[in-house]
Amino acid sequence: MTLTDARTAITAALSRMNAAYAETVFDEWMLISIKAERGAILAYTGPRADSYKQTFTADIQPLRAEIANQNLAIGDFAFTSNGTGTKHDACLRTGETSFLFFNHTAKTTQDIRTNPRWLEAQKPFVQLSDLFRANPVE
Repeated sequence: MTLTDARTAITAALSRMNAAYAETVFDEWMLISIKAERGAILAYTGPRADSYKQTFTADIQPLRAEIANQNLAIGDFAFTSNGTGTKHDACLRTGETSFLFFNHTAKTTQDIRTNPRWLEAQKPFVQLSDLFRANPVE
């Protein structure tokens, strides 16, 4: 999958999630590539366009701890309940070296899960996961 196709798929899935949830599930997302020699931010959408790069390393720590002992395959995902404020709430492996991070800058995953519509909102998220599993970001 190309970066353009990935952005389109992510945006569409989040739109379906928000519709099912009847409010915003994640207000920011970031697609990154992590290679041995360096990492790169491939795409970002959210309210912190001017500042997200400065706090990225700290913002992924709760998820990093969550997935430290996991070997996520392409299409696999993880959530953390420790993602408060700008700390990222979810991660989805989108390719051999690429990952998608999701966050709600005003809610935790625990807050999001209290809405009974959360179960319905998970369906587009799983469909996005399946899409990347079948057609990874290259």
